[in-house]
Amino acid sequence: MPNRPQPRFPEPNTEYFWEGCKEGELRYQVNDATGEVVFYPRLHDPKTGSRELSWKVSRGEGTIYTFSVVRQNRMPNFIDLGAYSVAYIDLDEGFRIMSTIVGVDNPTKDISIGQRVRVEFEKQDEGEYPIPVFRPI
Repeated sequence: MPNRPQPRFPEPNTEYFWEGCKEGELRYQVNDATGEVVFYPRLHDPKTGSRELSWKVSRGEGTIYTFSVVRQNRMPNFIDLGAYSVAYIDLDEGFRIMSTIVGVDNPTKDISIGQRVRVEFEKQDEGEYPIPVFRPI
């Protein structure tokens, strides 16, 4: 099992997101007045300043907007991964998240822009919060 970095402590505006990860849910916020998606988790809408935000659960499906493959990394938590991807995924609900693509043999050849993916939650050896990662559909 990997040991990706964990949040040091969930803050009030991110705690519900991380608790969702424990429950296998990718959670995001919506501005109650405008209906616009707010992501990453915050205490207010950065466009309007409104604190009237509701939490929703994403279906967890989207497309790869862009990605890069990391071949060398000296950070201890990532050395054992070998080559891995860093990707921006556009979720169907209208927000973008940075994550990684898992379940591919060769990240350079098996990942493509526009590819459909679905969220999974990767449990860690250390730490209590699973990390949202994406697998090709």
